[in-house]
Amino acid sequence: MKRYINIFLIALMTTSFLSLTSCREKKETTGDKIEEAVEDTGDAIEEGAEEVEDEIDDATDDN
Repeated sequence: MKRYINIFLIALMTTSFLSLTSCREKKETTGDKIEEAVEDTGDAIEEGAEEVEDEIDDATDDN
């Protein structure tokens, strides 16, 4: 009986250890955050430029 309890406890501890240490996302570094912010800003500028271009095209088509 004591042997089964020990096996169960070892299995439980192993499962707990594996579930808590695997498949975790790594924390982003400051450099990663800055790079992502720069990319997002660049994308927003491009979208804004495209919208302005579309509005100019619409305005010139009306005349």
